[in-house]
Amino acid sequence: MGIELELHSRRPARKGSSRDTLLRGSYGHGEALARLLSTLDRQSSGKLGWVDPYGDTLFNEQEAEVARQEVDVLTQACTDGQQKAALRDLAEFLEECAATPGSYVWFIGD
Repeated sequence: MGIELELHSRRPARKGSSRDTLLRGSYGHGEALARLLSTLDRQSSGKLGWVDPYGDTLFNEQEAEVARQEVDVLTQACTDGQQKAALRDLAEFLEECAATPGSYVWFIGD
């Protein structure tokens, strides 16, 4: 199980090629990110608790701004170096998305 990240300039196409909108991707921290996010409770953890480790989840720039604040809390509670690296990567994607109108972060689950 892993979660890859992609930042898109607009809502990516689910069918066909999404490469037209791809700004950048992160494919190296998927396992650690999935382990960490799977510990969150959907009812009480905010936006990141809704990321599906087995499917795809999209955040627009407003959702990315909210989720970015959640990363700070998760980072403080994290003791695993791989998970910290995954959270740093996620924070960069969320920050860039929040600062780019019309963009999306695509969480691609296994």
